[in-house]
Amino acid sequence: MTYSASVVGGSGFTGGELLRLLDGHPEFRTVQATSRSKENKTVGHAHPNLRHKDLRFSSPSELKSVDVLFAATPHGVSMEQIDAFQDAADTVVDLSADFRLDSADQYDEWYDGHARPELLAESEYALPELNRENLAGADLIASGGCNATATIMGLLPLFEADILSGDEQIVVDVKVGSSEGGAGGGEASSHPERSGVVRPYAPTGHRHEAEIQQFLGVDVSFTVHAVEMTRGASATCHVFPDGPVSKGDLWSAYRESYEDEPFVRMAAGGGGVYRYPEPKAVAGTNFAEVGFEVDPANERLVVFSAIDNMMKGSAGQAVHAANVALGLEETAGLELTGFHPVGAP
Repeated sequence: MTYSASVVGGSGFTGGELLRLLDGHPEFRTVQATSRSKENKTVGHAHPNLRHKDLRFSSPSELKSVDVLFAATPHGVSMEQIDAFQDAADTVVDLSADFRLDSADQYDEWYDGHARPELLAESEYALPELNRENLAGADLIASGGCNATATIMGLLPLFEADILSGDEQIVVDVKVGSSEGGAGGGEASSHPERSGVVRPYAPTGHRHEAEIQQFLGVDVSFTVHAVEMTRGASATCHVFPDGPVSKGDLWSAYRESYEDEPFVRMAAGGGGVYRYPEPKAVAGTNFAEVGFEVDPANERLVVFSAIDNMMKGSAGQAVHAANVALGLEETAGLELTGFHPVGAP
């Protein structure tokens, strides 16, 4: 069975990534991509890698009826347009922050409130490694934030194995590429300003902390840096458990959580140049790499995770979740291998 799909907000970076994935998906047929700024232009006009596609952007005010609608819109749009989205599609997958959190109070604290709080209880978080059982049959799905996704993927096995309870000190440092700012990222994302930097842009209070609190039940000391790469999010988590933890304990925990996951790879101090998780190694794929080291002198665990923020942190996660929701093969349309060697991702 083939499912019809549309991408609202298809001219941005995330919209283009969705169109790329849907173009190669065996079960989806893209029938509409919308854009206010590029209406009537071909999708290849915005995304040169899609010049072969015979599809033009249309107005978001004229949505076609489809099986699945992917909303790649800025924060605040989906909550205002959700009725139109749900009228147009049986399943809505939102890639903004509009339906990621559980309560209106959280949106009051971390964002600017919420226009449709009654729908928050209906939405399901899109990360299958965390929420697979609840995604099956879901009709409103919220893709996670890339920084939160990288952090959760790194820390989740420690909670599932009861190595952490949530009372421990956890310090998280995330480094992200310029595509996180979107196609309209502005001066801070321009090449002259981005080149060569390791710039703290959210030393405290990053909104993705809310997702980490919600799904892991822990407050983390969280800082995000902008660095010179196009794609990627790399999280380094410094964890101080209450008792001794061996490397064998960590291998057992991570294997138990991830050995059957199709999009998780372990990189924990092996041989070669890339001994630990590296965004460059997963660029263009839906893989998350996770790894760790033990620092017995400081009773510290160092946990590493790396994703492509456009894929596992956004469009890839959304397609993976849609596959689960519709009962499709989980890896459909996502069996992509990255490149090596390759320049900055």
